[in-house]
Amino acid sequence: MKAKCRTIGGQKLKHLDIGAGGGELIQLMRAELPVESFACDFHVERFAVDGISIKKINLDSDPLPYPECEFDLVTSSEVVEHVENYRTLLREAHRVLKPGGLLVITTPNVLNANSRLRYLISGFANLFGPLPVKNDKRYSTGGHITPIPYFYLAHALLDADFNSISLTIDKVQKTSVFWLILLSPLIFLGWLRFWNREEKKYRTLTAENRVHVSRHLSWPALVGRTIVVSCRR
Repeated sequence: MKAKCRTIGGQKLKHLDIGAGGGELIQLMRAELPVESFACDFHVERFAVDGISIKKINLDSDPLPYPECEFDLVTSSEVVEHVENYRTLLREAHRVLKPGGLLVITTPNVLNANSRLRYLISGFANLFGPLPVKNDKRYSTGGHITPIPYFYLAHALLDADFNSISLTIDKVQKTSVFWLILLSPLIFLGWLRFWNREEKKYRTLTAENRVHVSRHLSWPALVGRTIVVSCRR
């Protein structure tokens, strides 16, 4: 049975920050937008914003502790790389968003030129490396357990019934620009071969996924430090 969802005009946008950390994003948003913010995280002791309700949650095992169609805006900044099953988290984000609501996610860009070179040499993407065993500090870089290339994030969002997916970045990474200039012949020739084989031999490119595959060779993907992906329910 589908929940009845409605937006009440004239009120502040209801905003949920998943994995809120110390609350820095909420503070920035409150300064710029008319929002009523809520937060959830596992390490609630790190949250430092007065007057905001925060609920403790294990994102690896618990559903979001909110009813369906509750929020106009859901954000999750530098979180999905810390969880074991980000697809489940995205489905939960879809559930708590109102129809037409906006989801914004950021995660380290494992597709920039610097990261691609690092992976070629070491087998580890940028900001992902050897991990400590049984580490409970999931909020640190040592908790980066799930590198997510843009396509797989977009694919998970489509599977969760999101639409209007867009890709931007937080900033251009200068080291990636350097390596892109140096390695561009290899990257672009390799991409042409890849595209030709996927399209003609393996037939994996479809009307639904083609645009998201092509973004792996876009400027944001090749030089961005962090990807910022937004979509609508």
